Amino acid sequence: MLPDPRKVPVATKGKSPWLGWLARTLPAPATLALVAGASLPDPALAQGVPPTPSVVVATPLARQVTEWDEHTARIEPSARVEIRPRVSGQVAEVHFRDGALVRTGDLLFTIDQRPFRIAVETARAELARNEARLTLAEQQVQRYTPLVQQRFAPESEMDTRRSSLREAQAGIAAARAALHQAELELEWTEIRAPRPGRISDRRVDAGNLVQQGTTLMTVLLTLDPVYATFDASEAQYLRFARAARGGMRESAVTVQLRLLDETEFGHEGRLEFVDTAFDARSGTIRGRAVLPNPDLFLTPGSFARLRLQSGETPALMVPDAAVTADQSGRMLLTVASDGTVAPRTVQLGPLVDGLRVVRSGLGPDDRVIIGGLHRARPGAKVATEQGRIGPSPIAAAQ
Repeated sequence: MLPDPRKVPVATKGKSPWLGWLARTLPAPATLALVAGASLPDPALAQGVPPTPSVVVATPLARQVTEWDEHTARIEPSARVEIRPRVSGQVAEVHFRDGALVRTGDLLFTIDQRPFRIAVETARAELARNEARLTLAEQQVQRYTPLVQQRFAPESEMDTRRSSLREAQAGIAAARAALHQAELELEWTEIRAPRPGRISDRRVDAGNLVQQGTTLMTVLLTLDPVYATFDASEAQYLRFARAARGGMRESAVTVQLRLLDETEFGHEGRLEFVDTAFDARSGTIRGRAVLPNPDLFLTPGSFARLRLQSGETPALMVPDAAVTADQSGRMLLTVASDGTVAPRTVQLGPLVDGLRVVRSGLGPDDRVIIGGLHRARPGAKVATEQGRIGPSPIAAAQ
């Protein structure tokens, strides 16, 4: 039997029909409790306070890392030879294909040899004439020697014959030198590759006249090995020089190189040369590395990224994704002991095994935010979950 509506508690009057029905259905104590609970709002929701954001923190990873300094390098041939004629004349024949690989001694050009053969024959004839003069001078000396000894001829005549003999001997030497010069010029009419490499295109064709030491005929580049030249800043040079004083030699310094379309440093060589002074205009110093190039893939004139090993050093490492930036530079967000987010301006180093090296601005006990970075604001309070930084850039909450 339903209770009498006139006996409904006063607290239910003015409420919704639903509460009125409950009041008529349930006993009075339960109805009062339900009505009281429905009429009291949640304190937290009433104040509009959001929950404290949660982030993942971890101390930086401390380990020994191999320091690499990266530079922009240009590939250069280890030798560049400009082929110019050593004698003047008319080009008779071209013996190579443009862009071909050549070996030492391969014939490249032939200059008309006929004038030079004539010069050789002339020099031989002159040598024969001087040989005849020498023979005559020797016979006259032999003939006059006993006459002078027996005083049938004056000493002055003997002096004349001896002078003629020495003159003939000098003529023989000059004729032989002229013959050697003529033979050498005849040999220079065949222009050969002075070293192995790749030949460029020909700059003259058969029938052109070329001038001794002036006309550029082609260019020969040595491509195995190749050089990679770069400019280092003063700070990078000082770091390298201090490591070198510890026993490092230029020939023992490893360099790695990658081309512009490569993601890994797949080419390896060694540092060969560091210049003796800084460039006064740029404040940099020039270095050169040598790299093997057996497949001739590294092409002179192309750009590449080169990294230079500068030694082992202890370092603090964090995930690269934890690094943020503002107008003052790069920074990391850390969490203090009271849960307040504090930014740290840092100086960064290279990436090693997917982690970013922090050179300065961070301590080994600082708790760096490595997860939930978008929920952290400098000066705000956060709740922390402990994470870890491993040899990969992924930080996992424990």
